[in-house]
Amino acid sequence: MPKYLCMQRSLPGGDTHKPSPAEMQEMYSQFRAWQQKFRENLVDMGGKLGAGRLVTEPAADGPFVEVKELVGGYMIVSAPSLDEAITVARGCPGLVRRGSGVEVIEIRTS
Repeated sequence: MPKYLCMQRSLPGGDTHKPSPAEMQEMYSQFRAWQQKFRENLVDMGGKLGAGRLVTEPAADGPFVEVKELVGGYMIVSAPSLDEAITVARGCPGLVRRGSGVEVIEIRTS
């Protein structure tokens, strides 16, 4: 079955709402239900991303990269089609919210 990389992207300053403890508990409850529903599709739940570097040719005007979007996390799902992988990603509580989204890309191995 095809695999898909799902990257959570956030716009700087996108969603500034900090959830309350009760909202976090509700989100965790929804997340566990989502995990159970799609357990056959979840290949790698990813994790928090640490510091990294962009590998590219040196910029002529300085060493800084302009950040328009931040990758906040990733997961790998297995699904028969891109549309079904999108359904899995869209259902994940907390991933699709104001100021962010999930990019779903097929992983081709051949």
